[in-house]
Amino acid sequence: MNLHRPVPAAIGVIALAGVLSACSLTPEPVETRLPPGLAATSPTPSSAVPSPSVVTVSPAPVQTSVPSSPPAEASGDAVSCGDGGTQSVSGAEQTVRVVGTCAELTVSGSALTVDASAASIGTLRISGDRARVEASAIDTLVLQGNDGSVRSAGAIGSIDVSGDRSTIDAVGAVASVTVRGQDNVIRAAGGVGAQTVEGRGNQIG
Repeated sequence: MNLHRPVPAAIGVIALAGVLSACSLTPEPVETRLPPGLAATSPTPSSAVPSPSVVTVSPAPVQTSVPSSPPAEASGDAVSCGDGGTQSVSGAEQTVRVVGTCAELTVSGSALTVDASAASIGTLRISGDRARVEASAIDTLVLQGNDGSVRSAGAIGSIDVSGDRSTIDAVGAVASVTVRGQDNVIRAAGGVGAQTVEGRGNQIG
């Protein structure tokens, strides 16, 4: 019987076991896996945010409104016709002063008072009720309305009245009168020329 044959086999088994144990004890390297899109680099430096700058805004200039000059009717200033110009006055319950030489002056409205005692008027046209007009001289007067009053410091060339209860006084003479209405009074210190009267209660003389 041969007792020496199993010894090499046993030695080989022990050697194989040692190799295997050596392999199992060798530490495997650790691999770090990061999610996609992230690189294993140093952290990204935060972006510098500029500090807010202080802006000084100059205050807007304060707008001060300058009142416009009041109209001549309200301030009492005279309305001028110039030398032979035309002028018109309109409104209600106002007093207006007219100066100059007026080729034509038109007055329209209600309860208007016109002081034209410093004006010479070629043609004076009045439309409306309760108008009061005083002039230095009038060549032609046309009045359409009621309860009017006209005084002339001089003569009146012609008068044409359409309406009721108006009174016209002239220091000088009146060349001709035409009246259509009632209860009108026309007086002329220098006398009244040709007369055409339609209506009741009119007094001419």
